[in-house]
Amino acid sequence: MSAGRASPALLAAPSGLVYLLALLIPLASVLLLSLQGFDFSRGILPRYDLANYADLFTDPLFEEALGRTFRIAFVTTVICLLIGVPEAWIIRRMSSRWRGLMLLLVVGPLLVSVVVRTFGWMVLLGTNGLINGALVALGVPDAPFRMMFTEFAVILGLVHVMVPLVVLAVWASLGRLDPALPRAAESLGAGRLTIFRRVILPNIMPGVLGGALMVFCLSASAFATPAMLGGRRLKVVSSMAYNEFLNTLNWPLGAAIATLLLAAILAATLLWTRFVERRALRRLGGA
Repeated sequence: MSAGRASPALLAAPSGLVYLLALLIPLASVLLLSLQGFDFSRGILPRYDLANYADLFTDPLFEEALGRTFRIAFVTTVICLLIGVPEAWIIRRMSSRWRGLMLLLVVGPLLVSVVVRTFGWMVLLGTNGLINGALVALGVPDAPFRMMFTEFAVILGLVHVMVPLVVLAVWASLGRLDPALPRAAESLGAGRLTIFRRVILPNIMPGVLGGALMVFCLSASAFATPAMLGGRRLKVVSSMAYNEFLNTLNWPLGAAIATLLLAAILAATLLWTRFVERRALRRLGGA
């Protein structure tokens, strides 16, 4: 191999080594652990089979938790898109004096620990919390309502965390948008809603799709928010893995749960990426 061809490989070697040590080796270890057996009296058994995966595929509790995990992730993604895309566009149209302040307010939740943010929602959503207290004071029938330890509470907490990711992704796409396009559409008589739907949205779609992918993956693998706002009974896959690792000490089964969650998220990511690629190719073909 010549020196010119070897130089890119040499430059990539340090980052590749870090990637290998920090990600691939731990993931391979988890996969290997998931194939081992477990006995409550003897601990981890030095055998290798698919018994843990067979148990999970026949466990209705795991199927319920998996369905709940992806349902929460999907609803969170849709709500974040409905809030984040118009929000990024509105902030982009603001004057420079207010734009920086509003962007700081949007990104603000990312600067606070997820545990602190979730404790704040626990104070708001509790039976004696501020929201129920206000509803009781207003004389709303059947108040106070049970909001804690529900999917509604988990989705609300995740949306609070994930909306800034959509805003930042769409903001990056808006930065590459030609400002002459909206003005040209306006000069042709298009209204604001038409301009946004027919001109802005198609051009910022890469940012929208990228933000949706980030929100879905992070929501499906989230642990702290579902554990705190969902409680013990509202199980998601991440909390099931945590329970097997630290409560029952069945590490092989916990590793199998984590592996299946990772595989499901990777499959969803690949399908989403394939969808985005096909859409981009259709647009190029049409152009």
